[in-house]
Amino acid sequence: MKSNTDRIQELKTNGYSLSFETVFNLAFENYKKIIIYAGLLLLVLCIFFGIAASLILAFSVGIENLQELAKPENLDPKNFSDEFLAYYLVGSTLFSCLISPILAGFIKMAHSAQIDEEFHVATVFKYYQFSYFKELFLATLFITVLSLGISSVLNLTGLPMLGFFGSLTISLLSILAIPLIIFSNFTALEAVNTSFSLVSKQPLVLFGLFAVSYLFCIVGFFFFIIGLFFTLPLMFSMYYAIYSSIVGFK
Repeated sequence: MKSNTDRIQELKTNGYSLSFETVFNLAFENYKKIIIYAGLLLLVLCIFFGIAASLILAFSVGIENLQELAKPENLDPKNFSDEFLAYYLVGSTLFSCLISPILAGFIKMAHSAQIDEEFHVATVFKYYQFSYFKELFLATLFITVLSLGISSVLNLTGLPMLGFFGSLTISLLSILAIPLIIFSNFTALEAVNTSFSLVSKQPLVLFGLFAVSYLFCIVGFFFFIIGLFFTLPLMFSMYYAIYSSIVGFK
């Protein structure tokens, strides 16, 4: 029997076939198994992070200054100073890196649901173990910096849409990075490199899958906003379904 590494190397070399309908059906069936649990957990996490962020800002700039910053005219990006934008980029990048194990945990939840394995709240925080955390942190950092770099360079052309498409391309090419770390024990750079290579074999099908999933998630926003928490889990199921369909499990 071929090892997982040998199989992935073969996929990188020879490519693979991928059916939009098969992958989407797998993701949607999996989504129905985690929608309630994952949705409620997302809601709780969002409330927690929202309160934490508000407290940090209140103690950092003061409640009066926070109220001033919250005024509509002060939320216009054109009025932001270069220093503020720099802090914002560093802060948002660091935040993305720190919560990447939570995304990994939701993908693990999707896998557990698919194989009828019991999962709990602890499943979502499973990958804060140092051996996984450092690789997830580094992979997210590399992807974010690369995306921002390419987007910034393309924005210099004076066509913002080029920057957007550059960032979108990096996001698409890196969709297998986290599953490769948690399911195949790849290092951060191995996972990112392998994800780029595998996704580039079937970019249109994978783009279509994520475009449809994204639009589905956005629909939840129009159901009193709270619906977003119960449509968003489809993305976790999609990550799982794509990895399962391309790489598979022993």
